[in-house]
Amino acid sequence: MADIGMVVASGEGGGSGGAVTAGVAAGVGVAAGVGPGVAVESEVAVRSGVGVGPYAELTFDADGDVERGTREAVARIEATDLLVFAHGWNSDRSTSTRLYDRFFAPFPNLVGSGVRLGYVGVVWPSIRFSDEPIPDFDPPGALAEPGLGTALDPATRRALGEFWPDRDAELDRIAELLEERPDSAAAFVEFGALVRELVGVDAVATPAALDVPAMFARDVLEVCRAFTDALAEADATLRRDADGVEAGVEAEGGAERVVGGANPILGGGLRALWSGAKEVLRQATYYQMKKRAGVVGEHGLGPVLAELAHRRPALRIHLIGHSFGARVSAFSLRAVPDGSRYVKSLTLLQGAFSHYAFTDRLPHDGDRGGALRGLQRRVDGPVVACHSPYDTSLRLFYPLASRMAGDSAGLLGFDERWGAIGHDGVRAVPDTPRLSLDTVLRGGLPGAGCVSVDAGSVVRRGGAPSGAHSDICHEELARVVVAAGRMGR
Repeated sequence: MADIGMVVASGEGGGSGGAVTAGVAAGVGVAAGVGPGVAVESEVAVRSGVGVGPYAELTFDADGDVERGTREAVARIEATDLLVFAHGWNSDRSTSTRLYDRFFAPFPNLVGSGVRLGYVGVVWPSIRFSDEPIPDFDPPGALAEPGLGTALDPATRRALGEFWPDRDAELDRIAELLEERPDSAAAFVEFGALVRELVGVDAVATPAALDVPAMFARDVLEVCRAFTDALAEADATLRRDADGVEAGVEAEGGAERVVGGANPILGGGLRALWSGAKEVLRQATYYQMKKRAGVVGEHGLGPVLAELAHRRPALRIHLIGHSFGARVSAFSLRAVPDGSRYVKSLTLLQGAFSHYAFTDRLPHDGDRGGALRGLQRRVDGPVVACHSPYDTSLRLFYPLASRMAGDSAGLLGFDERWGAIGHDGVRAVPDTPRLSLDTVLRGGLPGAGCVSVDAGSVVRRGGAPSGAHSDICHEELARVVVAAGRMGR
């Protein structure tokens, strides 16, 4: 993503006057504030690429180790309330900065006079497939060119190289196969072997022994066919959501693609399954990101915030996370000491983890709880799960990936057991209210515990394959965060 060159920072009141700063910042427009010190804060915000201040980024590596300079920058922020936002898995640094710029923009006008906000953007190693549009983010020319089909665009290929360093030979061959789409079972076998090498799965070892999804050891044609079907269903679903009509048959990349539930290989032979193969590659990054998000949250973000709270005991911290960033934010609760009250709210935006994560007892296994069992009690305020039915990434691909991991769905059916918290909210936690977004905006939120908020009235736009998964930059959702943190006027 190209940087944007000229930005303007202005300050009013408190004798600060106005200031114009020429510089290079990613995706920022005008930074404005009111009160003493605004000119300095705005200038810092402009340099960072985010139009509110004071703002700092907190940067982690894949093991959760924090970049020391960013930790100290966060510690220097003077604020009563600190908004800490973790981006999702389909992001690069430029995209994340623009996300923070857009999402944070409404907050100065929403909070009460006694609240002095500080802003933190959590940056953790992620990856972006640039063929997935983000509503209002991607200008023409920024995305993969139309007609690439299953081929990897240059930006995605570069991102994969950064994600899997020293694997250029494997990635180049995968790129060739996705571009050529051979009508050959042997080519799919080769593709499957290459993906297994990327994720570190030995073909002769059992996935259970390695704690990796079984999809990487299953028959590659079976897996590619399942994801091709899911892509067709996602396309049909998005068309119905947008037009209210059933989708039919369209041509893509020279091969006929049947949507709406029909057999995806009719008319296209094995070539039609390469769209599913590309999704398998995407799922390989998804699997790695899922593990990484938990590590960064528990061993990175959580300890840094605990240290900050020890140094600044009056500071009120409000956690926000999108997609796998919701997993980062939620898993940071594992590092909150018992009895601590510094985390005042947690807002999960289209969270990409299980809707049973907070339950004390799984419906399908009464001897076990969720991965975050009872941790909502470490938040001195509500844990708010915003969800949307228009998020096809979580509605279709999340449960499919869970099924393809080889886990039995048990008596509840795989959709019920493997649903994502960003698709249908918190499940199996007693006394969890289910509210509409309008109800929350009119009447507020409970003071504690889990809350599910249907945000489908605003989180509803986006293209294939993810649907509205990234459609989160709305003032209404900022107001949810303010309500959760009891920061409103």
